[in-house]
Amino acid sequence: MNISHEIKKDKKMNQTITRFFLMLGIIIFANLIMPPQAVAQNKNLQLADEYFQKKEYEKANSLYEKLSLRTTYLQQVYTNYLASLLAQKQFKDAEKLIKRRMRIEPENPTLPIDYGFVLERQGKIGRADKQFERVVNDVRKKPDHVVSAAAEHFVLLDKATWAEKIYLNARRGIANKYLFAQELANVYATLGKFEPMIDEYINVALDDRKNLESVKGALQDRLTTQKDLEKFEKILLTKLQKQPGEIIYNEFLLWIYLQQKLFYRAFIQAKALDRRYRQEGSELLNIGMIAMRNEDYKNAKRMFAYVVKKYPKGSNYSVARHYLIKAKEAVVKNTYPVARTDIESLIGDYSQLLKDLGRNFRTLNAMRSIALLQAFYLDKKDTAVVTLKDAIKLSGYNQRFIAQCRLDLGDIYILKGEPWEATLLYSQVEKTRKRRPLGYEAKLRNGKLSYFKGDFELAQGHLDILKEATTREIANDAMNLSLLIRDNTALDMDTTNSAMKAYAGVELLMFQHKDKEALDKLVEMEKKYKDHSLKDEILWSKSKLLLKMAKFQETIEVLEQIVKQHGQDILADDAHFTIGKIYEEYLKNPEKAKEYYRNHLTKFPGSIYVVEARKRFRIIRGDFKSLEN
Repeated sequence: MNISHEIKKDKKMNQTITRFFLMLGIIIFANLIMPPQAVAQNKNLQLADEYFQKKEYEKANSLYEKLSLRTTYLQQVYTNYLASLLAQKQFKDAEKLIKRRMRIEPENPTLPIDYGFVLERQGKIGRADKQFERVVNDVRKKPDHVVSAAAEHFVLLDKATWAEKIYLNARRGIANKYLFAQELANVYATLGKFEPMIDEYINVALDDRKNLESVKGALQDRLTTQKDLEKFEKILLTKLQKQPGEIIYNEFLLWIYLQQKLFYRAFIQAKALDRRYRQEGSELLNIGMIAMRNEDYKNAKRMFAYVVKKYPKGSNYSVARHYLIKAKEAVVKNTYPVARTDIESLIGDYSQLLKDLGRNFRTLNAMRSIALLQAFYLDKKDTAVVTLKDAIKLSGYNQRFIAQCRLDLGDIYILKGEPWEATLLYSQVEKTRKRRPLGYEAKLRNGKLSYFKGDFELAQGHLDILKEATTREIANDAMNLSLLIRDNTALDMDTTNSAMKAYAGVELLMFQHKDKEALDKLVEMEKKYKDHSLKDEILWSKSKLLLKMAKFQETIEVLEQIVKQHGQDILADDAHFTIGKIYEEYLKNPEKAKEYYRNHLTKFPGSIYVVEARKRFRIIRGDFKSLEN
C-alpha cells in the first residue's frame, strides 16, 4: 500500500468536507440574519408606509395589523398604525394596539398618554383628563429621562399644558426650583406664556452661570420685538430691586441694552459687573468701542473716562486714555464746521499721552492718530509722513501695525496727488498681509484708487475678488462701489463714461478734503447730467459737502429732494434718517427730529436705521430720563 498516497487522499477529502460545512454555515447564517420571510415582511412594511403616506389607510391598516402581531415589528409600525387607525376612527382597534404594546413595555410613559389621547378623540374628555392626571402623578418620582419623555410626548400631541404640569409636579417632588428650567422655558414659549418663560430662562442661568451665553442665544430667537425686550427689562428691574446682589440680573440687563443700543444704560450695568468681577475696565472698554462704532460718542467718552479715572495704574489705562481722545476726536470730526483749533487741541491731547507714557508699543496708535490729523485736517502732509515713519521704526516686528501705517501713508500720498506712490504702498500690504483683513483692505484701496483715476475695468478687477473673499464690512464696501460703477456705466449711452469719470473725480476731491472745489463740480454735474442715473448719487454727495460746511438748511433741502425724487432708491432711506439727525444734533429742534424718526419707522420699515431711529425717538420723548439723570 502506498501510505503517502492515502494520506494525500484523506487530506483532500478533509478539505472538501471543510469547504462543504463552511458553505453550509454561511447559508444557515444568512438565513438567520435575513430569512425569506423577513425579506417579505420588510417589503410589506415599506408598502404599508407608502399607503400611509398616500392616505390610503385601509390598505395600510391591513398590512400594519399583520406586522404588529410580531413583537419585532410592533414598535416600528406603532406610530403610523395608530395614526392610521385614528384617521379611520377605529378607536377600539387603536386601544387594543396601545394595550398590546403596554404589555410589552409597561415602563414606557408615552403609551398611557396615547391611550388618553384616543379617549379624547372619542369625546370622552373626563376619562382622558383622568388618564393624563394619572400619567402626571405616575412619573413624578421616576428618573428625569422618564419625566422628560412623557412631557415631550405631550408637547408632540399639542398638549403643552400637560407637559407643564408634569415638570412642575416633578420639581415639587424634590423641592428643586431649577429642575427642568430649560424644558419649562421651551414649554412656556410654546404656550405663549411670556413671564413664566422668562422666569425659567433666568433660572437656567441662576442654576449655572456657564449657561448664560446659551440662554442669551435662546432669548435672541424668542424676543423678536421691541415690546418683548421692554417687558423683559421690567421683569429684571423688579427682580433686581428684590435681590440687588444677584449679578445675573445685571448681566441680562446689559445684554438687553446692547441689543437696543442704549449705551448709557449699558454703562450703568457694566459698572456693576466691573466691580463684582474685578475686570479692571475690560468690559467697559469693549462696550465703549461698540458705542463708538454706533456713533454714540458721548457715552463712549463716559466709559473710557471712567476706566481712566478708576484704574490709573491698571493694564487697560493706556488703551482707555487713547480711546478717550479718539472719542473726543470723533465728536470734533462730526461737529460741523470742523474747527482747526479743535484739531490742534486733539493733537495736544495725543502729544501729552506720548509725554506721559513715552513713545513705545503702548502709544504707537497715538502717533498714528496725530499723523492722520496732521495730514487730513491741518494740511501738514510731509510732517505726517515723518510721524508715521517714526512710528514704524518704533514698532519693531509688529507687522500688522507696519501694514496699517503703510495704508495710511498711501492715503497721504493720494492727498499729495502722488497716486503711483500710493498704489505701491497698497500693493506691498496686499502681498505681506495676503488673505488677512488688512490685505483685503489694501486691495479695496487699490480698487478705489483705480476708480478715482477713471480706470473702471481695473477697479472692477480688484472689487470682484473682494466681494466673496473678505470680511463683511470690506465685502459690502466692495459690492457697493462695484454696483455704482456697473449701474452707471453698463447702460450709459456715452461710451466714454464721462459722467462716471466726472463723479469719480469729485469723490477724489472729497477724499482730499477739497470741499469747495468738489461742490462746484457737483453743481456743474447736476445741470449737465440732470437725467443721468447718477442723479441721486450727485445729490447725496452734495448734501454731505453742504453738511460739512455747516449749511444745514441747504443740506435738508437737498436731502428732501432725494426722498421725493428717488424714494424707492436706497439713498432715500439714508437721506430721510439724516434729516432727523440734522434737526436733532445741529438745529436743536427735537420735536422736528422726533417727527422724522417716527415717520422713518413706518416709511422705511426695512431700514438699517430702524433701531437707531426708534431709540432716538424714545430718548427725545423722555422714556429714559429716570435712568439718565
